[in-house]
Amino acid sequence: MVKECEKNPVKKQKPRNLSVKKRKRGFAPVELGLQEKEAVEEAGRCLGLRECESCDICGLLCPDLCITRNEETGEVLIDLDYCKGCGICAAVCPKGAITMVLEEGA
Repeated sequence: MVKECEKNPVKKQKPRNLSVKKRKRGFAPVELGLQEKEAVEEAGRCLGLRECESCDICGLLCPDLCITRNEETGEVLIDLDYCKGCGICAAVCPKGAITMVLEEGA
């Protein structure tokens, strides 16, 4: 059973532009960019989407074949007894859902 991908689009901030009348007066930048509040919202929109979407790229590229999926729950499982910690799974995860953590006493 694979978790169904839910796409919840979040509206992107529209950049503000200099009016045509003001553009003719000088060489000011045409795009004004975002206000601080708008920039924070836009960053949250981009960086807040870090959940596994069940693409299985990590399992396909794992050289030790230690990443599997629980058929009942759809949860991604990493068998740490076989994982050598190469980090390929974390590097290829498009959502950044896998992170590498240094083990205690290593």
